[in-house]
Amino acid sequence: MKFRTDPATIRGSIAPLVTPFTADGAVDHDSLRGLVRWQLESGSHGISLGGSTGEPSAQSAAERVAAMRTAVTEIGDRVPFLPGTGSHKLDETLEITAAARELGADAALVITPYYARPTQEALYQWYATVAREFPDLPLVAYNVPSRTAVDIAPDTVRRLFTDFDNFVGVKETTKDFEHFSRVLHACGRELLVWSGIELLCLPLLALGGAGFVSAVSNLAPTAVARMYELWEAGDHEAARELHYRLHPLVDLLFVETNPSPAKWVLEQQGRIASHHVRPPLTPPTEDGLARVRALLAEGGDLTQQL
Repeated sequence: MKFRTDPATIRGSIAPLVTPFTADGAVDHDSLRGLVRWQLESGSHGISLGGSTGEPSAQSAAERVAAMRTAVTEIGDRVPFLPGTGSHKLDETLEITAAARELGADAALVITPYYARPTQEALYQWYATVAREFPDLPLVAYNVPSRTAVDIAPDTVRRLFTDFDNFVGVKETTKDFEHFSRVLHACGRELLVWSGIELLCLPLLALGGAGFVSAVSNLAPTAVARMYELWEAGDHEAARELHYRLHPLVDLLFVETNPSPAKWVLEQQGRIASHHVRPPLTPPTEDGLARVRALLAEGGDLTQQL
């Protein structure tokens, strides 16, 4: 947990891992260990687990905590660990966040409560409750309105950032790039902002963002991490080149609902034992797989270490 006391150091490419399942649907801890090791070897600057790509809403709280325990064992203190701990239920959010703190997570990624469509005041109270409960744990709001049907407003982020020392950032997964700028303008660039939209990862760095939590790092971790490093080193043209080369893999992720296509590719590459996804998701259709194969032929070279 060495990054917990200095969350400003949590920057770069934070890989949001899929949760591998066995063919009969159980959490596959052996495959998860392998994925974490591969990410570390590939240069990812941090690990996340339990975000949208990890199918958290299809898992019990106990399963999510057990998966975090497996990841922490592999990560140690080598890179920051930012598990997703949120739920649509406050008691479950507090339960999983408490477990993350005890396991040594460096920060908790807490999704806006989905389905209920709370007001901005209700969102403020939700995050305020979590922040008060865990004053020693950095908290990052996870804003993904396409999945939750609610958008946390820049002014609500500002209120939380002002009122709670442990509210340190937000993962913005919205295609409204103006929203990114308004959040940073409202809060100042001390707020840590990560992009969860693949094709806005590089542009966010120009605004002063902290990095990205990009699902494409499940397939091309070295390339995604290298893109951040090149930008920070001032080699903007090389960073842009990687951004455009990643386009086919980004499109591959969303041929059908993420993470189904990515899991299929990872199984084909021998990185996980099964591409099983839990309902309501389904494995890729034959039409989907034809598109996945075509995109993999176009951008698959980046799935290898550079």
